[in-house]
Amino acid sequence: MVSKKITGARLLLAGGVSAILAACSSLHGAQRQSAPAPAASAEPAGASPSTGDLTATQAALYAAGPRNTASAAAPSPAPRIRSSAPMTYTVKRGDTLWGIASKFLRNPWDWPEVWYLNPRIHNPHLIYPGDVLALAYGRNGWPQIRLVHGSPLRGRSSTLRLEPRLRSTPLAGAIPIIHSSAIAAFLARPTVLTAGQISRAPHVIAFRSEHQAGGSGSVAYVSSLGRHPRNRYAVIHVGHELSEPGAFGRKLGYLGTYTATAHIRAPGNPATAVLRDSARETFAGDRLITSDTSTPLTIEPRAPSRPVHGRIIWIVGGSGTMDLAGQFDIVVLDRGTRDGLVPGDVLAADHSEGTVHDTYGSFTRVFHSFGGFGKDFAPRVKLPAERAATLLVFKTYRRLSFALVVASTNTITVGDTVENP
Repeated sequence: MVSKKITGARLLLAGGVSAILAACSSLHGAQRQSAPAPAASAEPAGASPSTGDLTATQAALYAAGPRNTASAAAPSPAPRIRSSAPMTYTVKRGDTLWGIASKFLRNPWDWPEVWYLNPRIHNPHLIYPGDVLALAYGRNGWPQIRLVHGSPLRGRSSTLRLEPRLRSTPLAGAIPIIHSSAIAAFLARPTVLTAGQISRAPHVIAFRSEHQAGGSGSVAYVSSLGRHPRNRYAVIHVGHELSEPGAFGRKLGYLGTYTATAHIRAPGNPATAVLRDSARETFAGDRLITSDTSTPLTIEPRAPSRPVHGRIIWIVGGSGTMDLAGQFDIVVLDRGTRDGLVPGDVLAADHSEGTVHDTYGSFTRVFHSFGGFGKDFAPRVKLPAERAATLLVFKTYRRLSFALVVASTNTITVGDTVENP
């Protein structure tokens, strides 16, 4: 009987405590509701801030919904504007997006972060000659490049206008990212061949009339094209072997140089072909590779998605490791798709002057007493690498890539390092 009374008392006490806590909670909630709301709560709950003054990246983050502020990553720093950046700029014929971005930004590949998309203008992603661009800043201090006046070329198709006694040309289209003429041949035609491709590919056996080389219009005889021959092939001259740096570097492939397009006139073994669109002389032994000349130039510069550390292994058009490259030259890198590289990635190239002998240290007299031979015994000092160029990757393979030197402050050479900008 006593235990039942104690149990009942405990239940009564617990219920009383619960009632008191509930009352306190209600009172606290009433006090919070009566307190004046902060100014930031004027917007309805769950509403996203206006994206009119935000970058595409920030707008996407807001659209993703509320985030846990404790675990949210720190915002990325705003792109840096050049001190000499113009307040307005009118796009001219011959401009490239890279060149315009370089006028406004210290890092041209930050352009997607500052380009303000105006939905009221047709094709806001493209920039045309005659467009007027203006530098502005959003409410959060983030820089913006705005299209304030659209060119009359917007919305028009590139048509050919014919009039009597007037030589007409197509209207100018949107400006390219870079001048495509520098890399067009590399985009449309094979430029790296593996040992397997070379061994399996048909090749030029000889030319009509015992010619030693062929050009446009020449008739060439080609080895067996297989059971299902195509009507057209790219003729590729096999050049320098590409390998990783070092004496025991792995072989990555062979540099291929386009020579002509072979149009098959009569299949067989050998087959008869006519050479067209020659870029250089074709020789016996050059390989025939399936060609696809419809590769578009769609490159958007950006920083790589993950860390990249590689080297320049060849300079296109060069003949050895002592060749130098500058702006608008093309280089081959020992990093490719397996390392995360994609067309449009921007890399920085650092040039090193190599090593020197320090003959002015503790044993200066000893080193100099042997004349010119003394420096061979002096300690070697490796000179630091310095930023020399900016590269734009435009074509990738599994283990290597082609890149265009879009800007340079110094020459670069084979063996120089490349990394994230």
